[in-house]
Amino acid sequence: MLDQTPVDQGFAMPAEWSPHARCWMAWPCRKALWGEGLEPARQAYAAVARAIAGFEPVVMLANPDELAEAKTLCGEAVECRAMALDDSWMRDIGPTFVADGKGALAAVDWRFNAWGERFHPFDQDAALAERLLGQLGVPRFAAPLVLEGGSIHVDGEGTLLTSEECLLAANRNPSLSREEIETLLGRYLGVSQFVWLGRGLQDDDTDGHIDNLACFVRPGVVMTVVCDDPEDANHPVLQDNLDRLRKAKDAKGRALEVIELPLPREARYLDGQRLALSYVNFYIANGGVVMPSFGDSQDAAAYEIVAAAFPERRVVQVPASDILVGGGGIHCITQQQPRP
Repeated sequence: MLDQTPVDQGFAMPAEWSPHARCWMAWPCRKALWGEGLEPARQAYAAVARAIAGFEPVVMLANPDELAEAKTLCGEAVECRAMALDDSWMRDIGPTFVADGKGALAAVDWRFNAWGERFHPFDQDAALAERLLGQLGVPRFAAPLVLEGGSIHVDGEGTLLTSEECLLAANRNPSLSREEIETLLGRYLGVSQFVWLGRGLQDDDTDGHIDNLACFVRPGVVMTVVCDDPEDANHPVLQDNLDRLRKAKDAKGRALEVIELPLPREARYLDGQRLALSYVNFYIANGGVVMPSFGDSQDAAAYEIVAAAFPERRVVQVPASDILVGGGGIHCITQQQPRP
């Protein structure tokens, strides 16, 4: 663990569209969460891994007793390694990598409390970033902040996008003010401008992670999900977020260009809880974008919007409904390691 912060040593978090060395994923394993959906989820995770492997190296971490199955389902294109896991949301349990622009790589190890102690146990996941960085020999900065990677998105030029519902939640950092959280994010990620959205999607177990709401497409351009049904509970929430983005400026002082992306038309429920389906929960890979499909009438329209926003990348749609059963999407199960 390093006493200084990443910014003290010249590090900052690159944008997701910066070149990657590899993508990290983790194999579904919490039977209490997935229930009968565990095997379909594993098939879906493997499909996502294979799709990303068409663009960049992918490493799937799996509990030792499940490593053989992961290798079988993922195939030869995906490297699988043994590591103790409680769950399978690499975006949230993995390290957030930072680079100095001179060839050096380091990473931030956030405190992890399983989305406000929503699931137990979580001790293996809380230790995963430190273990992984130790194996990689990558310098580790331990941040005094409970945070999941899915709650933040950066443009690589000093701007960070997040939501009030998640970062200001009482189950994360109840003793910290908004200003104190911004100061820590600035020191650990190299950001200076914060774009705060309000609330997240209905029944989202993550308390409003940003990767279900909006992301940067390139500097100065944001894509955000919208809802055109006034009767939908998500409509006023997403309209408020859209209004905030239209008023926001980035670290360079630019007003943001906003690309609107529809929510799936059909609401899906599991045990009475609405699943947080979102097309913006995609992964930007080297030369590609891997995005979800849901067997919904909006699948094709969402694909066209994302493809138009990333004209230099090939967009691949992968069925993601079986991943949503566990409470997340494609972005939630991936974590990029930049190529410094």
